[in-house]
Amino acid sequence: MIRFDNVAKRYATGHEGLSGVDLHLEPGEMAFVTGHSGAGKSTLLKLIGLLERATRGQVWVNGRNLNKLKNRDVPYHRREVGMIFQDHRLLHDRTVFDNIALPLVVAGMGHGEIKRRVRAALDKVGLLKKEKVFPITLSGGEQQRVGIARALVSKPPVLLADEPTGNLDPDLSREIMELFLQFNQVGVTLLIATHDVELVDRLGKRIVNLRNGRVAADTGDEADD
Repeated sequence: MIRFDNVAKRYATGHEGLSGVDLHLEPGEMAFVTGHSGAGKSTLLKLIGLLERATRGQVWVNGRNLNKLKNRDVPYHRREVGMIFQDHRLLHDRTVFDNIALPLVVAGMGHGEIKRRVRAALDKVGLLKKEKVFPITLSGGEQQRVGIARALVSKPPVLLADEPTGNLDPDLSREIMELFLQFNQVGVTLLIATHDVELVDRLGKRIVNLRNGRVAADTGDEADD
């Protein structure tokens, strides 16, 4: 489903965000990426979502070699990769419904199907009664749920989350992680970047630790031994 073969990412400043990364996630797998600030966690996710392109090596997602993907095909790839950000990135002049519907509107989906999908996504994150309100009126945890619903509404097989609990208290963080576990149980492949090592340790899922742009440890490798 997701494969990195000797991947490096060097920025124009000369900083190397990733170096020699090998990683393989099976379809339906759930894993966490941990590491210090600047270790390469966000860079790793951005390469999968094609917000950035690798400088060296091969990145494969769902059987597709991203290095060979033309720019005109990037939007189609992104429809198969849901992305959740720590800062939510919601449009505050639009309702919750409109924020979640946006990817479907861009894709040209019909109004009836959009309505059905948005409400189904809202139901999954427990915000069905909030569809007409504006994000600014919601708590931080509710805004994060809106971001999750927006990422899910296109029914992507891959879901990426960059520090999704970074601004939340421990109880809300556990609730958000429980949502991710539920999505994983129905076959969604999840890769989540987080600083919250204590929380992910309790979940018993695979943990990939990055240090200075390299894979320092991978509990998936330990399971294979």
